[in-house]
Amino acid sequence: MQEQEPQAQPFEGMPEPEQQQIQEQHLKTLAIRVEEGLHAQLRFIAQLNGSSISEEIRRAIENRIATAQDDPDLIARAQEAREEIEREAAARAAAIAGFLGKPAVTTTADQPAAAAPKPRRSRATNE
Repeated sequence: MQEQEPQAQPFEGMPEPEQQQIQEQHLKTLAIRVEEGLHAQLRFIAQLNGSSISEEIRRAIENRIATAQDDPDLIARAQEAREEIEREAAARAAAIAGFLGKPAVTTTADQPAAAAPKPRRSRATNE
């Protein structure tokens, strides 16, 4: 009986939890539900292409992304989203700056100073 050599792990020498974390950073799992007829057609296409259903789905997603990147309406909405993100980031940066010693809100000379509270008069009773 011949002894089999252990297969080398992709990140040899690295502890298993770290290997798993690195692998998860590269791949994400999606679960989708499709009608039985659609699944049968997809399985048949995969069989004809000599690939897996997962590979066919991956190709379809890549194709959709490539198509979306040429869609002018989608590009315009993406630009609007980007501008909104930048506005929100600037507002958050200003708020954080206030906590780090730079005033987030400045007062101007035009603004009237808050009125100082009036001193209380003590009532003396003459009885």
